[in-house]
Amino acid sequence: MPQIRTGNMPLRCEFPQVALVRQIASMKTSPEFWPCIDTWCANALNDGGLRPLTLCERTLLPIVQGGMGIGVSAHRLAGSVAALGGVGTISSVDLRRHHPDLMERTSGLPPGDATRQVIDAANLEAIEREIRAARVLTQGRGLLAINVMRAVSAYGPSVTRALECGIDAVVVGAGLPLDLPDLGRDFPQAALIPILSDARGVQLLVKKWERKKRLPDAIVIEHPRLAGGHLGAARIADLGDPRFDFENAIPQSLAFLRSAGIEREVPLIAAGGIRSHADIVRLQGLGAAGVQLGTPFAVTEEGDAHPEFKRVLAQSDDDDMVEFTSVAGLPARAVGTPWLRAYLKIEDKLQAVSHAKSRCTKNFDCLAQCGLRDGLKGWGQFCIDNQLAAALRGDVKKGLFFRGVGALPFGDQIRSVRALIDRLLVPLPVAASAVC
Repeated sequence: MPQIRTGNMPLRCEFPQVALVRQIASMKTSPEFWPCIDTWCANALNDGGLRPLTLCERTLLPIVQGGMGIGVSAHRLAGSVAALGGVGTISSVDLRRHHPDLMERTSGLPPGDATRQVIDAANLEAIEREIRAARVLTQGRGLLAINVMRAVSAYGPSVTRALECGIDAVVVGAGLPLDLPDLGRDFPQAALIPILSDARGVQLLVKKWERKKRLPDAIVIEHPRLAGGHLGAARIADLGDPRFDFENAIPQSLAFLRSAGIEREVPLIAAGGIRSHADIVRLQGLGAAGVQLGTPFAVTEEGDAHPEFKRVLAQSDDDDMVEFTSVAGLPARAVGTPWLRAYLKIEDKLQAVSHAKSRCTKNFDCLAQCGLRDGLKGWGQFCIDNQLAAALRGDVKKGLFFRGVGALPFGDQIRSVRALIDRLLVPLPVAASAVC
């Protein structure tokens, strides 16, 4: 009979497979048994004292690259992050802009429903292309996700097409995705991950999903005072509400999950203002299983946006940030570029004359509800697709450049995804921290 040892006392084991199971379980805590993580990163993770993230039965780096549209996080960025063992995320919105043939197909068409259908079909085709290209880059490692805003008109078709293409996870923010379990019902192997901002939202969503016999596979807890882009608060005045602070939102969410008996099944991922190994240590200490970063990945060499886009974000600091109400009706944060500051000077006048239009000026109807098209008082009065597309191509004068708060890990330098992940996994020496 084989023997296994507990403490100082050897015990006889009647079932050899029990010893084997225990041996395998211990192996899974060692870097060499993390096949979904790049070898160097696995060792760095282990040496840096951070806990790996378990998602879709895979052991991963506790690092999620946030989805950033339009086109900022497409196949190159997402695939590069996943190849190292993290979660790489493609943003679904208007991906046709990375494909000249699709842009040509959708240009110069007459106004009307037929044109909108052509644009929607082109974007669904672009989703398929980007997932396929990103999958090649992953080399079978990490996890590939797609971010779909709940507020976009093509939300349902985009989620469905991504699932049909074999995406590993669907991440949804900019609204409560109460119907996501319905969309994912035929794809139980794919992770469904909502983005929320406080414990009340977590409790509401989990209870609604439980009625559909589905739990979130993870929940992103995004702090609206720290994140970039569209923010999870009802009003700009609410961004600093203490309920969003990680020190409150994470323990309170965990307490609810624990009371429901599902704490182990639903890992929490903190997002907003995370810039260092020390930040990850602090958040894992609060109970987060992992972290999500957007801006630091947006400015990497592999980021899918124009170099000028990266320069604008990298050279900006917190004094350059502007908070405003988006055309989607949500608070948003971006760099105060010439276009944005000029718009904000006349925003009140535009609001005063806002009215419902007969159609979208871009023949796209990208949002289910649009402040400009629908004449909604208090909502933004500009074409967000137009301004984000300008940012994607590096047009500093016309672009809307979303950015989160906080100094970036490499200051104004543009470095690789690997360099960024290395910086996040390994604690900096005190002297280096002071310099950087």
